[in-house]
Amino acid sequence: MNKIDRRRPESEADATVNAARLGTRLRLARQTRGMTLKTLATAANCSESLLSKIENGKASPSLPMLHRLVEVLGTNIGWMFEQVDDDEAIVFRAGARPLISLDALRRGEGISLERIIPYSPGHLLQCNIHHIEADGESEGPIQHVGEEVGYVLAGRIKLIVDGKSHDLATGDAFVFRSELPHHYRNIGKERASIFWVNTPATF
Repeated sequence: MNKIDRRRPESEADATVNAARLGTRLRLARQTRGMTLKTLATAANCSESLLSKIENGKASPSLPMLHRLVEVLGTNIGWMFEQVDDDEAIVFRAGARPLISLDALRRGEGISLERIIPYSPGHLLQCNIHHIEADGESEGPIQHVGEEVGYVLAGRIKLIVDGKSHDLATGDAFVFRSELPHHYRNIGKERASIFWVNTPATF
């Protein structure tokens, strides 16, 4: 089995670029739909001041909050982060794939997503490697339309689906309907990585 490629932690510059890109696209999606900050904040159940900070690249949303925002806006989390939407790309080289973090403040102990399939409207599948630092966990639980499958590449995680806990180690796999509330956390002492596929694209 090939050695797992462990990506470097996101740098301060990377986090700033990601936050700015997210803010710009969030504002674009909101304005395109003719929504005010207050309207979107109310619909997504968040404060108007926090939403303003996110749009200005001064704050990052939690994963559940981001799911609510894109659901209200009728868009996709992938579109919020990707630099280029390329339907023609086939190969994505190690070390060159996008690595995003949804919460720059928890970068050292949180979760980063390494894109295996960069977002594009032409893809039915979405695939990321979820890197979870020691003591890191997803905020949630979250629910959305679709189905997902995962394979633990490294480490140990606890996967909670519909209120039931499952302890998983390297080599274990899982599958579940995305409508079931789900979240996970690293229960080991080292970084854990999960190869995660879902459809339709929601991240």
